[in-house]
Amino acid sequence: MIDISKIIQGRNLSELDVQIIQYIVDHIDTVLHKGVREIAKDNYTSPATVIRLSKKLGYTGFVDMYYQLLPMIKKVERPQVGEMEDFLQISQKDFLSYNSLEDIETFISQVMNLKHKYIFIYATGFSAIAADYLYKKLLVLGRKTIFASGTDSIGVFENNLEDVGALVVISKSGETQVVIEKLQAAKEHLVFTASFTKETSNRIAELSDLNFKITDPNKLDDRNMLPSSFFPGLLLLFEFIFKQYLDQLGAKERKQ
Repeated sequence: MIDISKIIQGRNLSELDVQIIQYIVDHIDTVLHKGVREIAKDNYTSPATVIRLSKKLGYTGFVDMYYQLLPMIKKVERPQVGEMEDFLQISQKDFLSYNSLEDIETFISQVMNLKHKYIFIYATGFSAIAADYLYKKLLVLGRKTIFASGTDSIGVFENNLEDVGALVVISKSGETQVVIEKLQAAKEHLVFTASFTKETSNRIAELSDLNFKITDPNKLDDRNMLPSSFFPGLLLLFEFIFKQYLDQLGAKERKQ
């Protein structure tokens, strides 16, 4: 059975809503032909309930929801094997498809160029591995940085808020609740926030002052079991940001 947790997380759905979305996922090959009326009948509800569900999930209607879910579900059902994967050929255009040089400039000015306050980095799970790399890289570049993950006390963040100039979070799904809570706390204290997430709509991206999007080819693979270019792409994006930052420093030194 396909894990639907990332589809429904944070949407305040009823038990019936969850039942319907699970039904749609389980019958993805036939639901478009069935139509809203038959889906409603099979779930002992009304067509209006199915339409409302699609709008709760952020889609314009049932057909829009179907075509958005279809590629994600089929990707999980039949991961490609036996041929050279595209993620072995990551290039600059892959992480600049959703992000601009202006975004990178904003990150440099609001995060990398902090002088008297700390950069606080937060992530959990697999994302914490990438966050630890970012933390160590910032340290060797001379930036004042704190790194915390889900295993650390909440006090590590809350007790240092007055000294934090920017919060940087990483979440592949963009829906990790403990990360969302850190973002909300930072915004209450007027701390600049930047996030790195998958490319589709998510709550962490919406909450952040600045969001970087990295293509996630397996969007429903919550346990990170399938081969993915997300984390390699994320690390390359980090390195591209560092390159732009160091290029700016070099240009300033040449002018002096």
